[in-house]
Amino acid sequence: MALSAGTVLGASSVHAEDAYPSKPITIIVGYSAGGANDLLARVVGEKMSTLLKQPVIVENKPGAGSIIAANFVAKAKADGYTLLMGASGPISFNPSLYKKLPYDPQKDLTPVSLVGTFPLVLVTQKSNPDTGSLPTLIAYAKDHPGKSNYSASSASFQLITELFKRRTQTAFEYIPYKSSYESVMAVSTGDATMTLADSSPAMQGISSGRVRALAVTSPQRISYMADTPTLKELGIDMTVELWSGLFVPAGTPPAVVGKLEETVKTIMDDGDVRKRVEGMSITPASSTSRDFAQRIAQEIPFWKKIAQDAGIQPN
Repeated sequence: MALSAGTVLGASSVHAEDAYPSKPITIIVGYSAGGANDLLARVVGEKMSTLLKQPVIVENKPGAGSIIAANFVAKAKADGYTLLMGASGPISFNPSLYKKLPYDPQKDLTPVSLVGTFPLVLVTQKSNPDTGSLPTLIAYAKDHPGKSNYSASSASFQLITELFKRRTQTAFEYIPYKSSYESVMAVSTGDATMTLADSSPAMQGISSGRVRALAVTSPQRISYMADTPTLKELGIDMTVELWSGLFVPAGTPPAVVGKLEETVKTIMDDGDVRKRVEGMSITPASSTSRDFAQRIAQEIPFWKKIAQDAGIQPN
C-alpha cells in the first residue's frame, strides 16, 4: 500500500514525540552561575535527568537582563531539547521596559510550568524609629517627601515599588543600585529609606540585625518569615509574587510540552526537591502550561499600565 509523503512525515513526527527525549536536554539560564535561577535550573535538571533518563545540561547565558538567553531559546529549534529557565523579568516585565525586544514572550516562547515563586520583602533601617512599622513609614514619607526614597536593583523592582507608591499614595524617590543585596545594604546604612527586595538578600539583611521586615508582598505569610504580615493584612491592596519557570520555543510539539509539564510536576512534588528549593527562600510550584500562559497574559498589560502611569519610558 502506498503512503503519501504527508502520512510518512506525520508518522515520523509522532514517533519522534513518543521517543522524546532521545538525546541530552539543555536548560538555558539568563543569569550568572550561583544565582537563584541558576540553582533552580540545576536542582530541576538533576531530577529531570533521572526521570527522563537523559543528561540535562545547564548553560548560563547572562547579560542584558536575561534578554540574550530568552532570545536564544526563542530562536532555537522547537524540539524540546532547548529549555529556558525564565524569570518574571524577561517575560512579564520587559515588554513594559523596552520599545523593541528581539523576542515576543507570548508568541516566541511556550510556557511549560512554573517552578517556584517568591514574594518581595519590604525592609527599612532597624535603627530608624520613624520607619518601624508600615503606618509610620507611610506617615514619614508623606511628611518628608523630599527625604523619602527607595533603592531598587532593576526596572522590575522599580515597577513593583511604583505600584506600592500608588497603593499608599506616597512619593518615594527612586535610587538605582546594581543588585538586590546592594539595595538592602543601602537601607541598612540609611542611604535609602526602604526597599522591596527578593527574599534571599532581604533575609541576609535581617539576619545582620541592621534592617527590619515590615511586610511581604505574597498572598499569604511565608513559612520562613511567619511573623511578617502581608501587605494585604496591613490594609494595602497589593499582592505581587515573582516567579521562575520553564519555557520551550514556540512550535514545540504539544506532546513534548505535555511530557515536560508532567515531569516538572513530579519533580516539584518531590520532598527532597521541595526542601532544597525552600532552602533558597523560594516556594516550590508547578502549573499547567495553559495556566502559566494565562498568568503571563494577565501580567504583561498590568505592568505596562503601571509603567505608563509612573511615567517610566521604555528604552
